[in-house]
Amino acid sequence: MLCALGVVVAGCATPRLPHLPKQTPATWQHAPSESAALGPAPDLHGWWKAFDDAELDRLVEQALTDNLTVQQAALRIGAARSLDSHTYAAYLPQAGIRTFAEPAPDNSASYFQMGFDAKWEFGLFGRAKSHSRVTAGEVGIAESEAQAARVSVVAEVARAYVELRGAEQRLRLLEQMQQLAQDKVGLTQTRQRLRLASANDLARTQAEHVSAQAALYEPRLAVERCRQQLAVLLGRSQPGADLLAAGEPPRLGALRIASAPADLLRTRPEIHRAESEVLKAAGELGLAQADLYPRLGIGGSLTYASRVIGHTRLSDADGIVTIGPAIDIPLLDWGARHAVVEARDAALSASVLAYRQAVLDGIAEAEIALATLQQNSERAATLARGVEGLENSAAATATLSRLGLADGFDRTAASTALLQAKLDAAQAEQARSIAFIALYKSLGGAPLPASNAATEIGAAAGSATDTPAATPAFRNAHEGRR
Repeated sequence: MLCALGVVVAGCATPRLPHLPKQTPATWQHAPSESAALGPAPDLHGWWKAFDDAELDRLVEQALTDNLTVQQAALRIGAARSLDSHTYAAYLPQAGIRTFAEPAPDNSASYFQMGFDAKWEFGLFGRAKSHSRVTAGEVGIAESEAQAARVSVVAEVARAYVELRGAEQRLRLLEQMQQLAQDKVGLTQTRQRLRLASANDLARTQAEHVSAQAALYEPRLAVERCRQQLAVLLGRSQPGADLLAAGEPPRLGALRIASAPADLLRTRPEIHRAESEVLKAAGELGLAQADLYPRLGIGGSLTYASRVIGHTRLSDADGIVTIGPAIDIPLLDWGARHAVVEARDAALSASVLAYRQAVLDGIAEAEIALATLQQNSERAATLARGVEGLENSAAATATLSRLGLADGFDRTAASTALLQAKLDAAQAEQARSIAFIALYKSLGGAPLPASNAATEIGAAAGSATDTPAATPAFRNAHEGRR
């Protein structure tokens, strides 16, 4: 009867979890309209496949396996889950054996003692449940960090790959522009010999050639930097042969965004971490409140003691059995335990505010990424139309040149203008791709680990009976195992 009463008291003593409001708008402010001209929305957990690049798919898959940060995060999850799986072990019967030996003050004999001890603390006043919340919160923090690592690694691999292919394309275009600048120097030298150009004209074209040569260094450095970044992301010390082969930049088609702001609550790892911090803070508050009450349990021991006389002779061993309640009642600590409760209560309130801030930060980051993607998409489309116009102009100039109605300078100028337009369009398309990557990083897009594929978040076992929180993950985790 007393034990049943203690369990009831224990449940009532556990503080209820605070309500975590969604506070998300219904729609994105800068989301593109879902018209028939737009393609399908990318899968949040496989968004990089929208580039339709087999090499990128392979690099992402390899990075998720070999990246050292992802591996570290997985080990931390294992450590947290190991502790969480034994949360209630401290509130189950414990047993142990001890020995003790001490000489007599006059060194004429010694005393040897061996005992078998058993104890069982009931974990009343919410102590066991609060302890479970703390460990479940630590598991949630580890899982959110692991998911954040996957989100970051996938985004960084995609970004480095897009920048690598973009730098290679930029290098090819600049090499063609450098060759045209060299041809222009030759044409100017010929015109100078014919007294059709001055020394100033030659100096100007030579300066243009030098500038074109100098422009090659930036993309070459970018290529090397991106290769090294990809090697690190793949857990390598040096780029392999697969990263040394040049390729074409991946291209995005028409896109639409199907995600809603509320989806951030289940996909963005920073929000999951904030939820877990609330859960952990609630558990720590419960433990502080439990410390205001007695620790109750049952203890017992079986002790044998013997006296050793001289070097060889033993006295008879006597055994003593004890069993009874184990009670630890705090009496006077000058308000220290109440101060801890106040501190833990303030920490819980701060963690709720941190959760709300995490939601606001996630919405703001996603809105900025959407706006950036929208503007870069419009800019890329405008520059692509400009390339089409200059292609027609270059083709017309080439026709006039074949008919003898245009000279080499006209052809070179038209070709240079076209290459510059292609260069601008390529950089705009790269900026659009990077904005797309930044968007899905802000949305928390990344593959889920196998253990979380069904639930979309690592939730601790158990069922919810407290005040509803923001997400199913929080509601499932906050109670722990029963």
